Amino acid sequence: MATDYLASARKQFEYYKMLGEKTFDQVPDEKLFWQYNPESNSIAAIVKHLWGNMLSRWTDFLTSDGEKEWRDREAEFDNDIQTRQELLDKWNEGWTCLFSALDTLTEADLGTLIYIRNMGHTVTEAINRQLAHYPYHVGQIVFLGKMICDDTWVSLSIPRGTSKTYNDDKFAQPRSKKHFTDEFLDDKKV
Repeated sequence: MATDYLASARKQFEYYKMLGEKTFDQVPDEKLFWQYNPESNSIAAIVKHLWGNMLSRWTDFLTSDGEKEWRDREAEFDNDIQTRQELLDKWNEGWTCLFSALDTLTEADLGTLIYIRNMGHTVTEAINRQLAHYPYHVGQIVFLGKMICDDTWVSLSIPRGTSKTYNDDKFAQPRSKKHFTDEFLDDKKV
């Protein structure tokens, strides 16, 4: 079961990374920096926050507190990324750090106690914490993308009006054990 957990967690992270990237693909360059109002975050600011969080949480994951002294969380919300490439570089650096750390974990590590801001978490709890945090922000990115693209938005899930067809297709197939992300990720490594 623990091995399934690590593989499942990785697939979940890959899925949310893919949703973010499919959103970036639809949003024009200049709109990556758009804010609804001064108190809201742009897609770029959310990416910068995710980047900072991922580097802090996943660097030396088993051996140091997940809130690193060098992290400047407040600056993560400054809307100062200048280009799409800079945004993508931060996005990829954060995810690379996460996947590198996750890929070193074994079943034996899952009960190990680690700390985030001096609060003890088992490795499983720490992974679950990030599996809640990152999709929260990727959802914000997707929502902003939908607002920005308006009627040109291409759905990243089951498009409206196609639920019955989608379900009919699924129930026409034999039962099998699959991870729900398999059909979206096409077995590619992220």
